Amino acid sequence: MDADRGAGAVTSTDVTDVLVVGAGPTGLVLACDLARRGIAVRIVDRSPAPPRTSRAKGPNPRSLEILDDLGVAEAVLAAGSAPLPMLKYRDRAPVARADPWAGSAPSPDAAYDRAWLVAQWRLEEILRARLAGYGVRVELGREVVGLTQSPDAPTEAGAGAEDGPEADADADADAEASRVVVTFAEDRRGEEAALRARYVVGCDGAHSSVRKLLGIGFEGTTREDQVMVCGDVELAEDALDRGLWHQWFDEDGAVMLCPIPGTRTGWWFQAGPERDGRGRLLAPTADGFRRLLAHHTGLPGQALTRAELLSTYRVNVRMADRFRAGRVFLAGDAAHVHAIAGGLGMNTGIQDAFNLGWKLGEVLAGRADPELLDTYEEERLPVAARTLDLTSERLRATLEAIRRPGGGLDSAITADTTGLGVGYRWSSLAADRTHPDASTHPDASTHPDAGTHPDASSHPDAHTRPDRTHPTGVPHPDSRTHPTGVPHPNAVTHPTGAPLTADEGPQAGDRAPDAPCTEAATGAGTRLHRVFAGPRTTVLGFGPGSAAVLDEVAATYGGTGVRTCRVYAADEDRGENRAGEQSQEQSQDQGEEQNADRREGRTGAEAGPSGCAVIDAEGHAAAAYGTGASARAEASAGGTASGARTGTIVVVRPDHHVGLRVPADDARSVREYLRRLHGTGHSAARPPEQSSERSPDRFPDMVDAVRKG
Repeated sequence: MDADRGAGAVTSTDVTDVLVVGAGPTGLVLACDLARRGIAVRIVDRSPAPPRTSRAKGPNPRSLEILDDLGVAEAVLAAGSAPLPMLKYRDRAPVARADPWAGSAPSPDAAYDRAWLVAQWRLEEILRARLAGYGVRVELGREVVGLTQSPDAPTEAGAGAEDGPEADADADADAEASRVVVTFAEDRRGEEAALRARYVVGCDGAHSSVRKLLGIGFEGTTREDQVMVCGDVELAEDALDRGLWHQWFDEDGAVMLCPIPGTRTGWWFQAGPERDGRGRLLAPTADGFRRLLAHHTGLPGQALTRAELLSTYRVNVRMADRFRAGRVFLAGDAAHVHAIAGGLGMNTGIQDAFNLGWKLGEVLAGRADPELLDTYEEERLPVAARTLDLTSERLRATLEAIRRPGGGLDSAITADTTGLGVGYRWSSLAADRTHPDASTHPDASTHPDAGTHPDASSHPDAHTRPDRTHPTGVPHPDSRTHPTGVPHPNAVTHPTGAPLTADEGPQAGDRAPDAPCTEAATGAGTRLHRVFAGPRTTVLGFGPGSAAVLDEVAATYGGTGVRTCRVYAADEDRGENRAGEQSQEQSQDQGEEQNADRREGRTGAEAGPSGCAVIDAEGHAAAAYGTGASARAEASAGGTASGARTGTIVVVRPDHHVGLRVPADDARSVREYLRRLHGTGHSAARPPEQSSERSPDRFPDMVDAVRKG
């Protein structure tokens, strides 16, 4: 593919698996994730050149984990800086200093403890380079002006069909009928450009053409009274200390200046806008920025030597009615826009992409049924709704704080804004059979009331919102889709509603914790998140009873997107290498290959071993996953004597969320769960996805519960 092709390069004969519309962080993360899976992906953007905007200030800890999985975290960290302490002023004089991250530090279960400052254009540049390593480049100057979805094929691919040429022709016809025809604006030669894609994902921002073409509503509010002017500026050297985020808040306005990492004199400029004598907003200009600077800071206006990328920001709180229409999906700002407080807009989009990418990959590879794609909206819509609430709450708290001398943007930063607590316990993909109360519910993982406690309103995180209004006091963008009466996306409750204890560890749907450990074969240090890295599901086995399940999984799925990992306690006898593990020589060779893969962007399904073993030398993995308590309980019940039950199996999805936790003797649940995500393994792999989806308004029960409230 030619670099940054113009509109004339596309003809009506072009076909791709996935077309990503929009090359911001959301679209680039999705394209990278798909490309490393070997999916044919195209990514287009209407801009004629890569934007140089610095809008978002950087990834939060959860997004850093995702970028690490994609192999670009080191480059992002090198291009940016740690968040800076804040110096707050009143009447031009410094009155307070705050460092919201002073008390945080990396922990065994989370290597990233804080957000990272990096200009958005630099982050996009890093992601484009990673994408180019897979042979995919952003096609610039491509504006989508039409979407046509043909009626879905009447049957699933191959269902009820006879073998032979006629059956192959029918399958091809079905596949053709199930594609989306995408039309682009006419090119310079006046030719209409179009292509066909099996799936399209709109990542094209708040003014999304894809969303508008689908006719999907984008309800919410724009606060005309909460306005800010923004831009990238340069200040004279030594005008301000670049080791601080400077914030002036006065009765008649504000100016905030944060140094842009990687620049010598560049700063992010945010301020209350100028108004004319009648109170009307004035458009942002370089001279206007100089006047604001002089008025609030006392610095001479001439200290601001350049201003660019000027814009007016209004607090906008909106969410799409739905995140999918047939074979077209919405992600990032195209699906939801949030108040700026907490810095969750870009980060929520990145996490949308990471949720959707592996699901598209499995369906297109023919391993998973198309119904897997229904879980994208099922999981991400409630998270987006909660994020709208959270950012509005943080904005309200910040506006209240800055009325007082010493108040500042640190009020917007809480543990919720790290993204590490977001999970999907209500999801139909969440299955847990390790909790003693789990058997009391016929299906604790998918029941519409799963995760709600009889006294849910008393839980500090309970997300009941009986008034179905947004915290700003305006109606929620779509009260039908707000997670009223369903579990809070961050709520620390068991699917049955029973409170968790410290020893239980994560439940199905939760983010899978990290933990430092050592490679059993080589003794080299590693982490569980490095074990998870790459486009695959990981099956962790704790305790001797897990060996048989790991052997079965390795034999069935080895090399097809599933990896096994035996986690040994420090004092546990390893015995013989199991079928799902590598020899020391193999592990060393594969480890070197993996390091090269990460450096050069080869993180496809073929990269890395299908089985490994690690030693939990300090017990951090057992503590993070609650398996130490399980082992003690089983030992007291006689499990050690038999050896059959001692242990736990944890299935970790490709997006680092726990999908299944079961005792080690429950091989059947493991088989059933993996079959849903990855088919039946080597023995009966389906052909690549050619089938039609069920009707887009048929979602799992949990989504119905979310919409009905």
